[in-house]
Amino acid sequence: MIITISGKPGSGKSTVAERLAADLGYKRYYVGAMWREAARARGMNITEFGALANRDASIDKEFEKKIEELGKREDDFVIESRTAWHFIPHSVKIFIDVTAEEGARRIWGAIQKKNSKDRTEEKHLTSLAAALESVRDRIAKETIRYQKYYGIDIFDPGHYDLFLDATSLSPEEEYLSVQAFVKKRLKRI
Repeated sequence: MIITISGKPGSGKSTVAERLAADLGYKRYYVGAMWREAARARGMNITEFGALANRDASIDKEFEKKIEELGKREDDFVIESRTAWHFIPHSVKIFIDVTAEEGARRIWGAIQKKNSKDRTEEKHLTSLAAALESVRDRIAKETIRYQKYYGIDIFDPGHYDLFLDATSLSPEEEYLSVQAFVKKRLKRI
């Protein structure tokens, strides 16, 4: 089974994907880390790289081709990506939703707990208000970009097998909801 996990910024999708892959004994692919690596290779941070991707469709196309090929050659993995559900149509598609305010609160809380050198896009987030502005900006730009490049609305609940509103859920409740859904799907196979 291939499980694609998408979600809004600050939704907890990385935590869920990492934990689910470990619980299932599946490999985990994290497209965000691939993006950060590609940004560093170009001497950019992730924010600059994202701005470039908004102007240059070849960046997204390169990643989407890798995702599509992965879905054809491997099985039993979890992949976290905004668009993997589209490029691996036979996957179990999960979306984790939160309000922009909750996503920003979670991101700001994580920044307060750690000083991550890897996540350079967070350096400009010096307040909860800045985090909220960043979340809203990312959602707006990604909505436009993926509509323009692929004709898809990545935030449309109709694309997903599970569309989970995790705004009021604890991280544990969020994970257990996803885990229960996946376990039901595994029993059908």
